Amino acid sequence: MFAVVTAVLLAALGLGSVLVTDWTPKPAAAAAPAAGGAPGRTAPAPATAASPSPTGDPAVWTRSTLRNKLMAEMDAADPGVALADLDRISKDKPYTVRFCHPIAHELGHAAVQRYHQDFQKVISFPHETCAAGYLHGAVEEMLANSTDPQHDILTLCAPSNKGPCIHGVGHGIMFVTKQDIPAARDLCNKFPSESRRITCSEGVFMQLFAPDEEDEKAKANLPADKLAAEPLYPCPEQPALYQSACFFYAPTFFLSSHDYANHPEAFAQALQWCLNAQASGGANDCSRGVGSRTMKYNLDREDWAAQQCATAKDAWQRKACAQGLVSYYTVNYTDNGAAGRLCEKITNKEIQGYCRSAGGLSSTLD
Repeated sequence: MFAVVTAVLLAALGLGSVLVTDWTPKPAAAAAPAAGGAPGRTAPAPATAASPSPTGDPAVWTRSTLRNKLMAEMDAADPGVALADLDRISKDKPYTVRFCHPIAHELGHAAVQRYHQDFQKVISFPHETCAAGYLHGAVEEMLANSTDPQHDILTLCAPSNKGPCIHGVGHGIMFVTKQDIPAARDLCNKFPSESRRITCSEGVFMQLFAPDEEDEKAKANLPADKLAAEPLYPCPEQPALYQSACFFYAPTFFLSSHDYANHPEAFAQALQWCLNAQASGGANDCSRGVGSRTMKYNLDREDWAAQQCATAKDAWQRKACAQGLVSYYTVNYTDNGAAGRLCEKITNKEIQGYCRSAGGLSSTLD
């Protein structure tokens, strides 16, 4: 679910063309230089293709083959079967996490249509896999079909009003407002508590910087002239309550614009880019966002992801980046031992220490 920008915008930013990313792991070629350019460090080569598995699954999943398999399973059975298989595959093949969230969104949209907008039926299936993408997609579809969205945003998640559902409302609000940030803020402001408004804003800005891949009309509303004047537009101009979420998700736009899949140095460059937010106080949140996205896109090479955090010049930024690594890892792997497993895989002692601190663990592995 990544922001798509026009060629004019990219030219104004000096970012070059955005390529259509093929996530299929390719045979190892000459190793690409690692982000940060540290001597002797190379980005790990993707896994080479193997024979089909005994289960009949392809050796390597692409977004389209995985999406088609799961949609067929949902049509033949129910969303629970498809989500269980998605959970299995994303844990067995960590590289699929790069595209499992938007696939889960699509399953949520399709389930709302299948069950004729019976939201309680739709969410009766276990739906936490791939960072609750199924729930987000279901909420989006409900609000897109709502005749009274201003009322429904407050009642759809009731009575539990859990965070993932309200986050999904934020995504849906962007559909309702057609990516209009002030209008979206006004709708988030209808929630009675600050904590729910903030959670709503997280969905708003995630949707702004990474609109759903299946929605061809969802374009990031980021004017080239505004970005030229303020690289982290529109975050500095947001009210204080909403700035943190905006800065956190802004790196998604930077990384997709720099074609991170084919240019791994973009992760270290994103940390440098976040320094543009120092004057407005958003550099720490931006750096956490870089760490989060770095982990999301590199779940199959955790230590390499940690090495990108180590490229930051200052300790505060290395720490913030490491906090982002942990935040995404524990969202994706929800068991109690997830943070510990991640930290054990990090070889840089400083980043490992920040990891353990962020995960609420003792300061050392001993």
